[in-house]
Amino acid sequence: MSAVLEQSKSTALSSGQEAMLAAVRQVAAGPLAAVVEDIDRIGTYPKSVLMQLGEAGAFRAHMAAGGTDYGAAIQAIAEVSRVCGATGFMMWCHDVCGLYMEESGNPSLQGALLHAHVHGQTMGGTGLSNPMKNFAGIEPLLLRARKTEGGYLVNGTLPWVSNLGKDHYFGAIAAVEEEGGDAIPHELMFVVDCAAPNAELRDCPSFAGMEGTGTWGVRLTDYFVGTHNMIADPVRPFIARIRAAFIILQCGMGIGVAQGAIDSMWDVEQQLGHVNQFLEDRPDALQAELDALNARVMALARTPFDTDKQYLIDVLDVRAHASEIALRAAQSALLHQGARGYLMSSAVQRRVRESHFVAIVTPALKHLRKEMARLSAQELPA
Repeated sequence: MSAVLEQSKSTALSSGQEAMLAAVRQVAAGPLAAVVEDIDRIGTYPKSVLMQLGEAGAFRAHMAAGGTDYGAAIQAIAEVSRVCGATGFMMWCHDVCGLYMEESGNPSLQGALLHAHVHGQTMGGTGLSNPMKNFAGIEPLLLRARKTEGGYLVNGTLPWVSNLGKDHYFGAIAAVEEEGGDAIPHELMFVVDCAAPNAELRDCPSFAGMEGTGTWGVRLTDYFVGTHNMIADPVRPFIARIRAAFIILQCGMGIGVAQGAIDSMWDVEQQLGHVNQFLEDRPDALQAELDALNARVMALARTPFDTDKQYLIDVLDVRAHASEIALRAAQSALLHQGARGYLMSSAVQRRVRESHFVAIVTPALKHLRKEMARLSAQELPA
């Protein structure tokens, strides 16, 4: 069988990136594999594992200091998601937070702060689920900002933000209001310090899976945004520039979860192949499809800041395909494994829930299809 996560000859990585991926595989196969059940079923937040991934260089590949290699960053997320989709998701959260900081051009968010971030010494998340839905016309912005001396005061609640803790931080977006309270078409993006007294972390309802992702509700009360924590003002040109990079990094989650599911199918092939041959979505066919998808993703990852409309459609398409193949591979793995795959302790059972998350996390599958339809029809945004 082929291995989508093994480096192909057509996707040349530097020796440094090869070493990084080898180190990531060691962390995934060792420390991460040892706690994956606790992450999924108890809700353990794997901070030490994430820090080890930072030491391995996983959070540096897509940054300027790492050669802006989005292909290597995606492969690192895939390697981890192959073992634990929740940890792969947290890698993406941390990666895009670094993207915001680097692309902000704000010296206060770079230097020593960014160095600590890309080396996994500090942890960051992303609160852009609601804004991305807002920009697609799906829901209103939940954070509001009003001008004050030297900056803005932000109020509102985000229902869930992932990869958080009291010593973490994340990127957020708020709509700016006039003094009269009427919203104007202007938003700003900033970093929230979870340790600040005006930022309150609140427990979320229990999810069906992904419980160990450090996901919290966040309430901001007169949270001050000034030059020290500003990412972009206004924000829409900034989002237009980073949107494709934000989305394509997520492909690592879907590719990794799908590969893990295919691995589980091969695990029972010797014992059950005589009857599993009558199932659809056999492991060899899924592997070939996943290999082809990975090749497309790697090609698109070479130009993550391309703003051409067709390029963005292609990025949305591979992201949607990553969701679809993760769903199909996880379900097929369950059918291939039979009763053993229906045990709560089965990795297959976890991957089914992880695949559902890949398909609903922003941008969800329906969100992706909506945007592709809009762009293909050359409609103007609302």
